[in-house]
Amino acid sequence: MEQELRNKVKEAAKEYYKEVFGNKKQFDYIPPSGKLLGEEELLNMIDASLDMWLTAGRFNREFEQKFSKYLGVKYALSTNSGSSANLLALSSLTSQKLKERRLKRGDEVITVAAGFPTTINPIIQNALIPVFIDCEIGTYNINANLIEDAITDKTKAVFLAHTLGNSYDLDKIMKLAEKYNLWVIEDSCDALGGEYKGKKIGTIGHIGTFSFYPAHHLTMGEGGAVVTNDPELYKIIMSFRDWGRDCCCPPGHDGVCGKRFTQKSGNLPYGYDHKYTYSHVGYNLKITDWQAALGCSQIEKLDGFLEIRRKNAEMLTQKLSDLTEYLILPKINEGIKPSWFGYLISVKKDAPFTKQEIVEYLENNKIGTRQLFAGNILRQPMIVDNSEIKFRISNSNLMTSADLNENWYKKLPNTEFIMNNTFWVGTFPALGEEEITKISDTIHKFVEDKK
Repeated sequence: MEQELRNKVKEAAKEYYKEVFGNKKQFDYIPPSGKLLGEEELLNMIDASLDMWLTAGRFNREFEQKFSKYLGVKYALSTNSGSSANLLALSSLTSQKLKERRLKRGDEVITVAAGFPTTINPIIQNALIPVFIDCEIGTYNINANLIEDAITDKTKAVFLAHTLGNSYDLDKIMKLAEKYNLWVIEDSCDALGGEYKGKKIGTIGHIGTFSFYPAHHLTMGEGGAVVTNDPELYKIIMSFRDWGRDCCCPPGHDGVCGKRFTQKSGNLPYGYDHKYTYSHVGYNLKITDWQAALGCSQIEKLDGFLEIRRKNAEMLTQKLSDLTEYLILPKINEGIKPSWFGYLISVKKDAPFTKQEIVEYLENNKIGTRQLFAGNILRQPMIVDNSEIKFRISNSNLMTSADLNENWYKKLPNTEFIMNNTFWVGTFPALGEEEITKISDTIHKFVEDKK
């Protein structure tokens, strides 16, 4: 009877989807990012609702298994956002369980200033020191050749995002990590499905993070994941995600380990309930089963989504190739297969127009654009207005915002260029040849008018 009723609800939902969402609508405004949802996602979310389980359950277990299998990693843990994934990844490295390898207050983490704040925020939130290295123009990733000169005896980790799905030089970074005993976190929130020399981005460092916000390669509405091949890190990340508790039993399940009342921890009495034993100062950053149900449908479509993104990026490169006198198009290094969260374009310094002008023109012609997020985060109020935050720029001494001036910004010339000259347009899978052609034609018309 229950299954019969479920089927009736799903059949009604199918009719609803076809009537309300079935016909593809033409874009009046071409957004730079977005989601692509089908009937399957709606049915899965309804299925999860009918369970009335509410928190992470059977769909979450299914998603974590599918996601780890897709990436080829041993462990995947879902969380409620990509930002939370980053927070969990870095916080896990402060665990006392890592002994001499744990990150301690005042330790340094290599990163970049041209990116999204939530790669930087966990460093600051854990009382660590971000060390900002300049980027390359074209890939918009860290210039890996500059890293070693910035390493000190306090440097303990590298925490970098793969910019809009285009990988940085993992060979160089992993060699430096081995040489100096550094942790490597791959922020892959914008890079799901991208590859570096045949390996999935996010699986080469010690920890990888992902985001499932609606703009990303697959969506749960809100959601994220942390992946690793290290069983100890997996348990630590789970602890930080699940209130900091020591127990690995999933919500709603007791005694999975068989040692619930037979352990001695901290100064607690022997046999104290392991479900209420806490080994870390953690959070509650789990997802709901509704989100996971959405992810289970989306991951089945991921390869198709990625193929459309790559096709759209290739079309843009082909159609804009005659404008390279004025524009810098994305660069792909050998052995890298990007997943193209978006398509980055830079206006050359000697072009007869500015980034601001072309962005305003595109927006006025109903084509959405985005900046490369914070541009130069050292110019953002979160840094400038808070003199308590400590950081270094390349091989500088320890600084605060009180020390910043234009001469210091010049130490990151490509980051400054990105802030002033770089923007991106969309490649997401709801866009096709018609929309890509409109983007290209609009850019061409703007350039012709400015020559």
